[in-house]
Amino acid sequence: MPHPMPTFGSFSLLLALVLAMYSLLIGAASLWQMATGRSGRIAPERLSETARRAGIMSFAAVSCAAFCLVWAAFTNDYSVAYILHHTNRDLNPAYKFSALWSGQEGSLLLWSWLLAGYGFVLRLRHKVDVRLSAHASAILAGVQVFFLLLLVFAAPPFSIQPGVIPQDGFGLNPLLQYPEMVIHPPMLYLGYVGFTVPFAFALGALIMRYPGEKWIHITRRWTMVTWLFLTCGIFLGAHWAYSVLGWGGYWGWDPVENASLMPWLTGTAFLHSVMMQEKRGMMKSWNVWLIFSTFMLTVLGTLLTRSGIVSSVHAFAQSSIGSWFYGFLIVVFCVCLFVFFRQKDHLKTENKLESIVSRESSFLFNNLILLVACFTVLWGTLFPVLSEYVQGSKATVGAPFYNRVALPIGLFLLFLTGVGPLLAWRSTTLRTIRRNFILPGIATVATAAGLMLAHIRPWEDQSQLYSLMAFSLGAGVTTAILSEFLRGANVVRVQTGKNLFSASLQLIQRNTRRYGGYIVHFGVVVIIIGIAGGAFNQSTEQEVGFGDKIGIGPYELRCQSYTQDSNANYDTEYALLDVFKRGKYVTQLSPEHRFYAASQTNSTIVANRSTLQHDLYVIYEGKNPETGRPIIKVFLNPLIAWIWIGVAIIIFGTFVALAPAIKPALATSRVPAREAIAVGSGD
Repeated sequence: MPHPMPTFGSFSLLLALVLAMYSLLIGAASLWQMATGRSGRIAPERLSETARRAGIMSFAAVSCAAFCLVWAAFTNDYSVAYILHHTNRDLNPAYKFSALWSGQEGSLLLWSWLLAGYGFVLRLRHKVDVRLSAHASAILAGVQVFFLLLLVFAAPPFSIQPGVIPQDGFGLNPLLQYPEMVIHPPMLYLGYVGFTVPFAFALGALIMRYPGEKWIHITRRWTMVTWLFLTCGIFLGAHWAYSVLGWGGYWGWDPVENASLMPWLTGTAFLHSVMMQEKRGMMKSWNVWLIFSTFMLTVLGTLLTRSGIVSSVHAFAQSSIGSWFYGFLIVVFCVCLFVFFRQKDHLKTENKLESIVSRESSFLFNNLILLVACFTVLWGTLFPVLSEYVQGSKATVGAPFYNRVALPIGLFLLFLTGVGPLLAWRSTTLRTIRRNFILPGIATVATAAGLMLAHIRPWEDQSQLYSLMAFSLGAGVTTAILSEFLRGANVVRVQTGKNLFSASLQLIQRNTRRYGGYIVHFGVVVIIIGIAGGAFNQSTEQEVGFGDKIGIGPYELRCQSYTQDSNANYDTEYALLDVFKRGKYVTQLSPEHRFYAASQTNSTIVANRSTLQHDLYVIYEGKNPETGRPIIKVFLNPLIAWIWIGVAIIIFGTFVALAPAIKPALATSRVPAREAIAVGSGD
């Protein structure tokens, strides 16, 4: 007898759909009545309030559906086809929970649940601006309706398995049975889904010709938190790929990796250019389209991940829901285009670019470079699909294509990261340039000279040239950030008589947004340093028997044993390798090769010794069928740990930027029209 929970789950989704449709239609009708001055038997304000409450209740309904699916997983209810195909009885409880987003139907349910959650918070905070929130609520309800329609009609997560119900499930994809996959997809989806909120506010503000930039202030925290979730999701995915896929790298320009990167690039551009609108009343149309594009790219990313239209190690689903997404993207684009052209005159810029050497121009170049990067990634991702459509054969776009473009773009962005904050608004004087750029320039040149003396040969190897430039620019940007910060702290120290540490804390508290941004920029520098270490990777592969040795860099690995083991979920082959560094024992590593009986698939578990200097990364590739001895591949990857440290710095910097400043007026004040602004007076 089927468990009643699937029936309850299906009913919950249907109820959520009805509530979301009510929130959309009644919310839109009430806003139309308010705009036109027409009124029916019920006042539009009261109708709008019922729409808001329906939106709140839709969150409760989708939460019930999500709970039902998790309940079915934990009770091994294989009458539900989704549970049968994504879990089994011996699966670790954490992975039974993560099965919620391991397949197409579950991940769409997660999308809907997070969207309903964001909508729940938005509708509770409606008093920030009742009318603008009502517009955003109706738009967000429209997005909810699309995803709930998918769940009810195209990809229902509670479909009943026909015929005889098996006693055990088919198991979870082994690639997903790794701790980070319990948190990586929710983080990524929190980022994807979260951009719906600033999109809804931007579109709503444009529809109602909302005066000023208040919608930006209202959505600033939404955007930053969403951007942070997406950043964490991307790097958790990179760490997962590094730890599980066993190819020695963390980023392979996989189409699904690219799908997460594209909205991150446009979202980053928006976070920068929106300051132009706040400070100078510039780039209004640009900002609107940036957030529109970011939202559409998140939907495209979901399409790429879940439809199977691209070949990817991350595409864990194949289906025909692509046509739904194509239709939705076309509708969204048409709506955005219609509203934009209808209200275009509302987005007139208030000022023009006065000098190429100014803070404004640095933001503009920053945006252009980020968009070029986004377009490059988009083209490389979709080209195989387009080529198959046009020529009938699918062409592939590999990492060399992306690297040729991404490396120069990354270096130029690193350059702008250091230069931008040192330029003044409107125009930068020669005196300011001399004062702000001498130390960073010296640091850049000195680092480059020092590295060449340390036997880095950029003229012999292009990858070493890029690494040299990354290290040198990183030193220059770090010097620029530190000198700018210390200059401000010293002013506070002189004004208050406090010591330098206390003055530094007070400086940050005065303008958390500015100095939080500096910390984020420093985190980006640290990440790029970690990436630049890739030019010096080493690797070796060898078949080993008892007592055999593998040498790489300063390390020697000695095979102590290789054996097999098994548990209820999988069988394991592994090798025990003693690791010596310059003759001194340091640790033992045990890379594994697993076979999962339920899904009849293999997986690799990498053994890694990570230090600030480098990672010793070991893979058990399997046994030689002729000799029965294991084949071990070893990588020595310099500076990898700095990538993860850089992410931690970015997280900290974002929290600092989100914290309220002692004098918040400084963070949002406009640049005076005719007053020259010196660097250090705020963003």
